[in-house]
Amino acid sequence: MAGKVAIVTGAGSRGPGVGNGKAAAILFAREGARVLCADRVLERAEETAGLIRAEGGEAISFGADVTRAADCSAMVATAVDRWGGLDILHNNVGIASRPTLMETSAEDWDRLMAVDLKSVFLATVAAVPVMAERGGGAIICVSSIDALRGHGRPAYAAAKAGILGFVTATAVELGPKGVRVNAIVPGQVWTPMVEGLGPEAREQRRRNAPLGTEGTAWDVAWGAVYLASEEARWVTGQMLVIDAGLTRTTRGSELPGRY
Repeated sequence: MAGKVAIVTGAGSRGPGVGNGKAAAILFAREGARVLCADRVLERAEETAGLIRAEGGEAISFGADVTRAADCSAMVATAVDRWGGLDILHNNVGIASRPTLMETSAEDWDRLMAVDLKSVFLATVAAVPVMAERGGGAIICVSSIDALRGHGRPAYAAAKAGILGFVTATAVELGPKGVRVNAIVPGQVWTPMVEGLGPEAREQRRRNAPLGTEGTAWDVAWGAVYLASEEARWVTGQMLVIDAGLTRTTRGSELPGRY
């Protein structure tokens, strides 16, 4: 990825530790990319960018609400102004939702769709013209195994399933422009976003999958590195499931809605 220009949305972690976006930004930089770390909370983005720079990498931070088209356009323009183009967009922004169907309000539903799905659309629309002008690029969108199996979180599952449909359609449309679009489908990885579930849930999540080991943001981020790299030059419209085998079992749904 040396010399590539990448944008990672949701590049900051919301608490101590390393979330999926922070891990992806750091690994992209370690592989040689120049990284724009975008986050709604600028301080979180700057923390990630600072870690990259401390390792000798090249990164800048950018405060953006990617549910807003203007912010997405400004984010892409900043990367272009700084480095002359854009090669990689990692659509990582997402929030969780655990209410059941009847507990989900219309406002909850709209917020989930805006943050988890609309953001993917807006960031992609902003990035594609620049990528096409450069001769191609790679877009990675983070979904969830909730899109593939029932865990009792309908709003979240619907948004994450929407990402998979978006990836399928845009991969076909953008292929002639040289732009590859793929999805990562993480399993029950332990990140700052789920820290509040507590130790009992953490142990349950570890035991759920066949490998019986805990997944981290780094596991997800290495999948992003592959999909963004030239090694994946012939891969588009696909979903890379990173879940320790959970979706190949009937386990892991004992407590729907909690984990």
